[in-house]
Amino acid sequence: MGQYRIGLLIGSLRQESINRQLANALTKMAPSSFTFHECRIDDLPLYNQDDDSHQAAPVRRLKQEVREADGILFVTPEYNRSVPGVLKNAIDHASRPYGDSAWQGKPAGVIGGSIGAAGTAMSQQHLRNILAYLDAPTMGQPEAYIHVKEGFFDDAGNVANEGSRKFLQDWMDRYAQWVRLHVDAGRARA
Repeated sequence: MGQYRIGLLIGSLRQESINRQLANALTKMAPSSFTFHECRIDDLPLYNQDDDSHQAAPVRRLKQEVREADGILFVTPEYNRSVPGVLKNAIDHASRPYGDSAWQGKPAGVIGGSIGAAGTAMSQQHLRNILAYLDAPTMGQPEAYIHVKEGFFDDAGNVANEGSRKFLQDWMDRYAQWVRLHVDAGRARA
């Protein structure tokens, strides 16, 4: 079995955000053959097509990190029923200039948590639409709209509730299987 490097994109910049906590808990559930690298998105300029021919250093760094990843894991909140602006900005940067998208062919997983009962359903659906256009094969099932209540995480940052922990472990196992399916097929062709 090979090693898999996963680019982690967290759609919230806040250090104590629910989704950062969820991302940290999920990475602990991954197989030992998976390593995660958080792709920094807080220092990207606002996307401007005029800059496509001379992308800023943070943009070039992000594109390189995405290209070096075997797969991508998006852990995102929902802002105003959609994808947070900072995440959309990062996606736009790494997809440009036209014909030079870093996302193409990267197997992706989409998950998110919220204090709202609907989790991040709308944000995830919008993100899936974007990734479909960018030709990033995105795991469709199981969907995971995580409703985070007080006590969802224990003091060590793990998922406290056994049922939620089992559900998220199953989700992570499926994501790992999704990445292996796409990456191993590509490695076999190489």
